[in-house]
Amino acid sequence: MTDDVSPPGLRERKRLATRRAIQVAVLRLVRQLGYDAVTVDMISREADVSARTFFNYFPSKEDAVVGDPPVLPEGDGLLPFVHGTGPGRILHDVVDLIETATEANITDRELVRARREVLRDHPELFARRTASMHDFEAALGDAVRRRLEHDRPERAQDPEQLTSDAQLMTLMIMAALRHGWAEWVEQRNESETVGATLRAHLDDSFGRAAALMSQEAPDIG
Repeated sequence: MTDDVSPPGLRERKRLATRRAIQVAVLRLVRQLGYDAVTVDMISREADVSARTFFNYFPSKEDAVVGDPPVLPEGDGLLPFVHGTGPGRILHDVVDLIETATEANITDRELVRARREVLRDHPELFARRTASMHDFEAALGDAVRRRLEHDRPERAQDPEQLTSDAQLMTLMIMAALRHGWAEWVEQRNESETVGATLRAHLDDSFGRAAALMSQEAPDIG
């Protein structure tokens, strides 16, 4: 993790707090009353915001339940990952990329656990969440393809192989991401874990994955 990331300003903290309050409210109400019984007015009262404020943050009740998927930076924002810190470090650099793709609400373990409980009981909403993660995976695959080509420009001479390598690398990245995420969500006694933060668990999972793969295939990355 880089040390030059500035903490969010007051306005951003207030925005994130309001966004979290709405999501906490909708998830609590859905667990208590059922999805169909909950209205936007009820959510707004529970979160102590106006209905207008609710719609400033979420287009619908469904969006508030499903929550925010990770979103990769666009344009020049993606260049630090594409250029990277050197060949062979893609699994290290991708953790920084994932961190920029998440907002505070995504790394709020209490909120994640509540959402998981609700989605488990509502397959149609779980499918919507899964679809958003597929979109994230596709965008990540494109970024990985660009990174692999940047690290070894000669790969561009065989586009099919480059695409295949990017797909394989993306699948490995997603597996390490899911592993780190699960370790973070399921931890019980934080003093006995690698760390309380999602970032610490991702660093651990990706580091272990890099070590394991380097033992088997030193040319990867």
